[in-house]
Amino acid sequence: MAAMTSTASAPDSGRPLLNRRLAEFGTTIFAEMSALAVRTGSINLGQGFPDTDGPEEIREAAVRALRDGRGNQYPPGPGVPELRTAITAHQQRRYGLSYDPDTEVLVTAGATEAIAAALLALLEPGDEVVALEPYYDSYAACIAMAGGTRVPVTLRPSEGPRDGVAGRRFRLDLDELRAAVTDRTRLLLINTPHNPTGTVLTRAELTAIAELAVERDLLVVTDEVYEHLVFDDAEHLPLAGFPGMRERTLTIGSAGKTFSFTGWKVGWVTGTPGLVSAVRSAKQFLTYVNSGPFQYAVAEALSLPDSYFDAFRADMLVKRDVLAAGLRDAGFDVFTTAGTYFITTDIRPLGESDGFAFCRALPERAGVVAIPNAVFYDHREAGAPFVRFAFCKKVEVLEEAAKRLKGAF
Repeated sequence: MAAMTSTASAPDSGRPLLNRRLAEFGTTIFAEMSALAVRTGSINLGQGFPDTDGPEEIREAAVRALRDGRGNQYPPGPGVPELRTAITAHQQRRYGLSYDPDTEVLVTAGATEAIAAALLALLEPGDEVVALEPYYDSYAACIAMAGGTRVPVTLRPSEGPRDGVAGRRFRLDLDELRAAVTDRTRLLLINTPHNPTGTVLTRAELTAIAELAVERDLLVVTDEVYEHLVFDDAEHLPLAGFPGMRERTLTIGSAGKTFSFTGWKVGWVTGTPGLVSAVRSAKQFLTYVNSGPFQYAVAEALSLPDSYFDAFRADMLVKRDVLAAGLRDAGFDVFTTAGTYFITTDIRPLGESDGFAFCRALPERAGVVAIPNAVFYDHREAGAPFVRFAFCKKVEVLEEAAKRLKGAF
């Protein structure tokens, strides 16, 4: 019998194949710039992943779980009990926040799924979400997928010290935040420590956010994945710990940033039973469950002594300072990073003003890859002259990148 030849083709209805809610989102800038790094052999300071693995004992814990058959089949929907218990113990020990591991914790496929599941669960079409701009790119896509409307409140550069913290930073205008809230606002989407600007919201700012949320009866989703990467005099303060916030806040955490195992994709949300149950209802139709053996390893990681977290932060601080000094020597205007492992720079002192064009030319020009901050803005003009570099790399890699940049400008 002759083989049949398929003549099937996509319907020619004139309707685009991609859902219109996602039409504005193409390939992520991270994929584009990482591919450019590979093609040009450049040092990749664009995408935020370390170039070394985390603690050896935690990697071995994952191997041990695999060999012992723990997590090789579907784990429980909320996450393995060991990890949920470790998450609640971590929140209690670090911040004095008490959660029930059985009803107030959900393990997710990294923070990205936690954000997606939270927004899909909590939003109805037409609901407004107030988010701090610039924002991690998945925020906008997830709000769109949920049928919501994003309302950006722009963090703007300021000069000099603020609340006792020195250096040039990005600040939140609390009046602008208040003005952004309308009768259609469903939730606030807050990120601190903040990617990409490196800002850590202060106690005064968080107090004002909490008061606004209580006054307007808003839900809050707070992305705190860089909670263990705060520097100098900055302090990470979970929003759920402020008056009136425990019952209205979903807090998102992640193992990838804290333990340098970003490929494991283990994140979590904590909140009231009602909020967590809502997120679980959405999550079960996304990945259902994830990262079985790695969950056991992350449970052990969260139980590491404070000395681990102190050493991790100290190591990143050294790397921050190495790259910041190199960027200044090359002529960039460098904003102070109080948290995360990113540095935002202003390229105007180099005679440049278009971050997209600058970053696309940088690999050929200097053999280094960075990310244009404008991709994180609705108001593209506000982010046009800013470029982000990641410093979660080996010191010698950062020194080489600094050398290349200085030689190019």
